[in-house]
Amino acid sequence: MAKNILEIKNLTFSFHTYGGVVKSVRDVSFNVREGEILGIVGESGCGKSVTSQCILKLNPEPPGFFEGGSIKYKGEEIITKTDREMRKIRGVEIGFIFQDPMTSLNPTMTVGKQIEEVFVGRKGMTRAEVRERALEILRLVGINEPERRYKQYPHELSGGMKQRVSIVRALSYDAPLLLMDEPFGALDALTRDHLNEELLKIWQKTKKTVIFVTHSIEEATFLSDRVLVMSARPGRVKEMVE
Repeated sequence: MAKNILEIKNLTFSFHTYGGVVKSVRDVSFNVREGEILGIVGESGCGKSVTSQCILKLNPEPPGFFEGGSIKYKGEEIITKTDREMRKIRGVEIGFIFQDPMTSLNPTMTVGKQIEEVFVGRKGMTRAEVRERALEILRLVGINEPERRYKQYPHELSGGMKQRVSIVRALSYDAPLLLMDEPFGALDALTRDHLNEELLKIWQKTKKTVIFVTHSIEEATFLSDRVLVMSARPGRVKEMVE
């Protein structure tokens, strides 16, 4: 059996509000094995996104704060790491795709250049091959006129196009663990189904380790090896489905 790459035990994360302390994540425990796709599913407000963002310490502190528990990545405690230490992990060890594509794309760089960043410096790839690979990625996610889109800036693309670029760009990195927080929210049903099938092929081929957050149990079941169901009562694990 594959060893655990991530272990979360009794995690509790809360926020200070004008009305007092609100517990968003309550005593959550689960693990992720190497090469596994773990789906986290639940209704809006159940704490699934806050849980995933705790792994990279992306929730603002303050007003948020860890009340207790442990998050270990490759045996190292995440909660006690400084922001400087976390910058060495974010995007390098653990990739992340946000719900809002504009948070992961640089507005001052063309789409093509941002995709190419992933491949720059890789051995055995010429400049022409890097460009062609970027165009291939745009075609893969169904973006029309890839040669033109390649030269455009993020604000010139639709929300769905930006999200597709963000998804495949993140997938191209070699990070051992990838977090995806409801990445298909801005996409139409047809595009979402197409990307689900493409992602599953890629993950099965590369043995990628993924945490996939979604509100759709059907999507989680299709993509994941195991599904963690979070309760409608905020922040609690309801069940783990194998």
